[in-house]
Amino acid sequence: MKEYPDKKALLEGIKSTLTVAKDGSSVTIIDDKKLRSSVIDELVWNAVFGTDEVKNMARFVIRLTAKKTGNSPASIYEIYQARGEGKIKGFTVPAINVRGLSYDFARAIFRAAKKDNVGLFLFEIARSESGYTDQRPSEFSAVMVAAAIKENYPHPVFIQGDHYQVNGKKYKEDAAKEMKGAKDLIAESIEAGFYNIDLDTSTLVDLSKTSHDDQQKLNYEIAAELTKFARSVQPKGVTVMLGGEIGEIGGTNSNEEEMRAYLGGYLKTIGSIPGISKIAVQTGTTHGGVPLPDGTIAKVKLDFDVLEKLGQIARKDYKISGCVQHGASTLPADLFDRFAKVETSEIHLATEFQNMIFDHPAFPESLRKEINEWCKKNCASEKKETDTEQQFIYKARKKANGPFKKAMWSLSEDVRAKISKALEDKLTFLFNILNVKNSAEIVKQYVKVADVPVKLPSAAGASEEFEGAD
Repeated sequence: MKEYPDKKALLEGIKSTLTVAKDGSSVTIIDDKKLRSSVIDELVWNAVFGTDEVKNMARFVIRLTAKKTGNSPASIYEIYQARGEGKIKGFTVPAINVRGLSYDFARAIFRAAKKDNVGLFLFEIARSESGYTDQRPSEFSAVMVAAAIKENYPHPVFIQGDHYQVNGKKYKEDAAKEMKGAKDLIAESIEAGFYNIDLDTSTLVDLSKTSHDDQQKLNYEIAAELTKFARSVQPKGVTVMLGGEIGEIGGTNSNEEEMRAYLGGYLKTIGSIPGISKIAVQTGTTHGGVPLPDGTIAKVKLDFDVLEKLGQIARKDYKISGCVQHGASTLPADLFDRFAKVETSEIHLATEFQNMIFDHPAFPESLRKEINEWCKKNCASEKKETDTEQQFIYKARKKANGPFKKAMWSLSEDVRAKISKALEDKLTFLFNILNVKNSAEIVKQYVKVADVPVKLPSAAGASEEFEGAD
């Protein structure tokens, strides 16, 4: 793949296909066929692997192009609001964590979506994932919309910040520093087009307190503070969709008293501004599943009654879309049809897709061994005494996505195609069983994409930087 030495070379290299206006406000697509066949591939590669100035310019051009092709990032807020008001129902929105092979993976998602006219799905990345996969918000957003352009997807793109967490331990040590980090990430993400953000302040819950309100107080107060901040930095015409969380995933199952304490306190604290649109609850799952010594995943007893009961209360009494199920991708396939039946608002899917990539028969054995050895060397402190090597590798290899990103993106086209086909088939199954087929019609009905200016990258602020452009 061609790597440009600087931003001027990049603009010169694509000018027969795309030109950027001298003021940097828009692009003109000169050759749509060439854009989708090859130029978008060059742009996304340079957006990820170029020098800093090339990365910034490539991401900027991709975002401008997405505006032109109808693939701008969008908020799913209006759809969740309609669901909270009982206007639409009967489906579960999949939120897909894209950790590795991001461009090929996102393309597979769009292909599966186009096949069945699916519009309701979110691309997401958690705060922790952004670090260990080496995907800052501006990169992640650019890659997702570039995949939409490549696959000629005809709708806006929903991008979500998952688990934007305020860590309970770090908050106790230095509350101001922890809050600044959370707010800085929210601002950076919204600027990058993350118009959907999960505010995870659940680690602040204090179960040593007697009353449910006292247990949830810091959780809802900090969530309210972050809500106010997000509303203060969101672009004109966009209501960022926000989510809250009452139970730390992997802990004790959530109950009605906790949810009412959280939502009651939260809504009172935020006042009249728009609040959260969904609430994550604990039902018995853990992130990534629990690997057994033989390499299989432990069976989970998931309490669908919690999802159904709390979701009904959320919609009836608080007018939000319902409950969110985290840590679901490694659940047995025969459970997935129940999520839509109990009106689960959203389901988060991450680890199984990662497993499908790393464990695919086409994935080179030499690269797999190199990744395993890297885990042993660099993640040794995370290995528990009771872990077998297989259990340790299973839990640690997610952190190889960043260091091996270029190696994975550089796999042969044949290998990537085989892995992508498996991902696409899985997504087709999930879109069907979660009942989001033909949901593009809901997107058309409710989503209004605001004309948000794309900010000039810091490396290219002046109009003369677009020398030779239209």
